[in-house]
Amino acid sequence: MRICGPPTGADGHRARYPDPVTIAHAADRSGILPDRITTPTLRTFLRSVPSVDEVGVAERVAALSTRSIKKESKRAALEMIVRMTDLTTLEGKDTPGRVAQLCAKAIRPDPTDPSIPSVAAVCVYPTMVRHAVTATEGTGVKVASVATYFPSGMADTKLKVEETRMVVADGAHEVDMVIDRGAFLAGEYFKVFDEIRRVKEACGEAHLKVILETGELVTLDNVRRASMLAMAAGADFIKTSTGKVSPAATLPVTLVMLEAIRDFHDATGVMVGMKPAGGIRTAKDAIRYLVLFNETLGHPWMTPDLFRFGASSLLNDILMQIRWLDTGRYQSPNYFTKD
Repeated sequence: MRICGPPTGADGHRARYPDPVTIAHAADRSGILPDRITTPTLRTFLRSVPSVDEVGVAERVAALSTRSIKKESKRAALEMIVRMTDLTTLEGKDTPGRVAQLCAKAIRPDPTDPSIPSVAAVCVYPTMVRHAVTATEGTGVKVASVATYFPSGMADTKLKVEETRMVVADGAHEVDMVIDRGAFLAGEYFKVFDEIRRVKEACGEAHLKVILETGELVTLDNVRRASMLAMAAGADFIKTSTGKVSPAATLPVTLVMLEAIRDFHDATGVMVGMKPAGGIRTAKDAIRYLVLFNETLGHPWMTPDLFRFGASSLLNDILMQIRWLDTGRYQSPNYFTKD
């Protein structure tokens, strides 16, 4: 399925990015863009992305938010959320010791209950990657690193690519990059596309999560277009937020991104993952996202390989809910380690 028109020639942005890129597409993404990528071809591509029906999105979210999970299925759902969690510390006060403590919790979230699975990954700043890799070695817990001058993304592309190469060399299995929101909002689509493409190349075998920072994109139409642009450029995941900007993840924004993933899969056959991040703090909230995800994309996507929660405080509430299901009593939050 081809969802954009042919190249339309140069425009004023060519002075800043003088050389179009000829993309050697992977076979599974070859039908979505022409081989010669320029700002005009990307504008044509993004104009072909349908506008968002905001009323319809609100109604769909409201309807799905009323869904409940019965007690016999709830524990399985909570364990699934644990397996889908990227346990995160992104603070200026992070130390190797703090990261080691976080990794211990990622591996064994509740030391008193070995039935509770490990989380999917720990997410840290670039300078902490080596410490996280050492602490999680041989456990199956992946190490994700933010990169590309998180959270602003305000740096030269060469520096972003170099930082990506550094975290991968230090052992990161996943890279969470941020797009240049200013460039996107200014219509410099080639710059955004080319940065994602170059960072993806620098990732090598590591998976690339592309953070849109939806709270700064202003409209749901922009969220949908940025999602499609990121996936066309090579994102393995698209992610709502850095967690440093409000609003962060919301159900309407997540639904728009999930529908973009569905449309991209219909067009290319590529299964791209999704990561809502920021502001998801309770089991009740996480289950709403899980229901939204399942109802929009279906069972094949219900795996940590394709869905993650970016969270720092969510895990403890999940553990408290599991303890309640098992014992009929709520445990004090003081009985769980602080993230």
